[in-house]
Amino acid sequence: MADTTASNPGGSCLEKLTSYVRTQKGFILAAEILISFIIIICYAASQYGGYTVVAICEMVFAIVFFVIFMMELHKQIQVVNWVWSDLLRAGIGALLYIITSLICVIGGSGDGARIAGGVFGLIAGILFAYDTYTIFLQVKGSGHTAASTDDRV
Repeated sequence: MADTTASNPGGSCLEKLTSYVRTQKGFILAAEILISFIIIICYAASQYGGYTVVAICEMVFAIVFFVIFMMELHKQIQVVNWVWSDLLRAGIGALLYIITSLICVIGGSGDGARIAGGVFGLIAGILFAYDTYTIFLQVKGSGHTAASTDDRV
């Protein structure tokens, strides 16, 4: 029989989840997932359900990146540049949320759920833009310097 009292060196999934959500990046990704879910509910209740596609896609991408960063898979799978991929995800998400939310708020007269989804979408656009900004600061501060051309050894 296997020893069930032995401590797992990697920690349990719940421990990783709670410790990652306490970080700034984990909190931002969790907030993106939550607000995207709220937007899906609002758009699903409106007369025009086609706007749910943006919220579903952004929620799925946020969940994927949340799991990758939480389980530290980005350190194991180095084929993909995860920081730049995350920057692209957050930037496109901010742009799409702002565009679709403005369309919903401006043209949603008489449909309260669509307007509510648009307002939450504007908040999500700001949140995704903030995430883009924090990732940009991380990329900018990574400190890649050019190699020295001195002849000295």
